[in-house]
Amino acid sequence: MSDMSPRERVRAALDHREPDRIPFDLGGSRVTGIHLQAYARLRAALGLPVGEGRVGDITQQLAEIEPDVLDALGCDVRAVGPRAGSTYRREMHEEGEYHTFIDEWGVGRRMLRAGGLYYDSYAPPLGGEVEEAAIEAYPWPDASDPARRAGMADEARRYALEEQRAVHVGSICGGLSEGLFKLRGFEDGYMDLAAEPVRARRLMERILEVKLAYWSSVLPQLAGLVDVVGEADDLGGQDRTLFSPATYRALVKPLHRELFAFLHAHTDAKVFFHTCGSVRELIPDLIEIGVDILNPVQVSAAGMDTAALKREFGRDLVFWGGGVDTQRVLGSGRPEEVRAEVRRRVGDLAPGGGFVFAAVHNIQPNVPPENVLAMRSALREIERTA
Repeated sequence: MSDMSPRERVRAALDHREPDRIPFDLGGSRVTGIHLQAYARLRAALGLPVGEGRVGDITQQLAEIEPDVLDALGCDVRAVGPRAGSTYRREMHEEGEYHTFIDEWGVGRRMLRAGGLYYDSYAPPLGGEVEEAAIEAYPWPDASDPARRAGMADEARRYALEEQRAVHVGSICGGLSEGLFKLRGFEDGYMDLAAEPVRARRLMERILEVKLAYWSSVLPQLAGLVDVVGEADDLGGQDRTLFSPATYRALVKPLHRELFAFLHAHTDAKVFFHTCGSVRELIPDLIEIGVDILNPVQVSAAGMDTAALKREFGRDLVFWGGGVDTQRVLGSGRPEEVRAEVRRRVGDLAPGGGFVFAAVHNIQPNVPPENVLAMRSALREIERTA
């Protein structure tokens, strides 16, 4: 098993085999990245030049991780994602205390000009009283626009064949229920789930149609080059699901089933599903409908104990994440606490394969570089003693 390439290493883990070492991901997706502020400090700590830094995800303010950092940290995964449509132009504005723009879905985004960290959604374009005709007539993104996939295959080919790293291809947007809340607003979205399920279902169906058109367009271009296809839908809060499991099963699960079935029918890549929070109760549902990989494995949420998750679901799921508690340890703990946390989580999740190490979600701006380096060095120490 020695001298695996990064791609071989990840594939072994995805096949529930123990690779030569535990695969490591930082920046291999838009949910395993690092905030621009933390990234600049990490580059300085690594002794690398610190410039402006390229933005990989404007909404989350994630850095595009450069090859020197990928090599210094031994990252095994690269991200490939869709481009904007040919008719969309992001126009940045300053409105009062905010930087603002309208995204490609018509959703307002704003970030505080002083001390802002992310662009939050606001001004839902389908909020308030809305008829079905307005949903049908809404200017949905054209997912099959050739501009959307321009350069994706070349990028994936370089990562997979030249760099020999695993390739994670991201979706055109976030989740179906997330999209409901962004387009309708949280209040109206939750009211729809409870009192207007037909409207909620139709709006999520339209988002699904966009997703399926996107995957239909890009997957043929990526045959043999992609190892993981990424989808998401945040279903969990700190101590429970964001809406009832019964509502999930009635309204959202059938659409997820259709999405994951489509992916499995059109690619050999594994289906990666990102859902934050306390989702233990929904994991059997996710396995049933075709999820291969669960991320971020939010270990600080109720019911998300890593030893129990591995014991109960480790035969069916790959855990991608869960490597260190970002909520209570990575940002505010001491380096020795970070190392102890890494040893605990790796001990729970790595045996038998089926584990790709990543922090729980993106590394936030409050995380000091010494803690990122402690996380990485702890994993290397485990590998040397294994």
